[in-house]
Amino acid sequence: MRKCVTMAALGAALALAGCGKSDDAAKPGEAAVGAKAEGSAAAPLAKREPGNWKTDVKLVKFDMPGAPGAVKDQMAKQFASAGSTETCLTQEEADQENLANVMSERFGEACTWSKNVLRGSTIDVAGTCTANGQKVDLAMAGTVGAQKTDVTITTKTAAPTGGPVEMQMQVTNTRIGPCKA
Repeated sequence: MRKCVTMAALGAALALAGCGKSDDAAKPGEAAVGAKAEGSAAAPLAKREPGNWKTDVKLVKFDMPGAPGAVKDQMAKQFASAGSTETCLTQEEADQENLANVMSERFGEACTWSKNVLRGSTIDVAGTCTANGQKVDLAMAGTVGAQKTDVTITTKTAAPTGGPVEMQMQVTNTRIGPCKA
């Protein structure tokens, strides 16, 4: 169960951090993460506006064949009880926000990306990460905008018992107004 929670935490952290470190595994023709491909018309990833942002994380799918229903129920309850969080994004933070750099700083070489698209309003990233010695296949797809981000994260790994585990989460960030004093 603890490894499943680690997997969930990794996926949520990746989504909240933005996504992807640029690497050579990005597909040809796709802009490197957080950067504009030289000579291309691809736009850099959209920036969020400063203000108060609300984050919601919702468990969409938890599939662990052979697991007792209580395990699935416990995972659903953990996500439901987490509730929403609010954070203030200042003008300075918004100006300096670079999601590719955030990912690189937080996770270093823990992830290897096979798909790495962060441009315009599109996030489309896939790869393999290692957390606590456990490999996790990770895919993130969604949108980033000035007022809202919406990213679906799918993780696949092996359960402690050896069987497969698949989890899908939806992370939504919504600007709800100016920062609170």
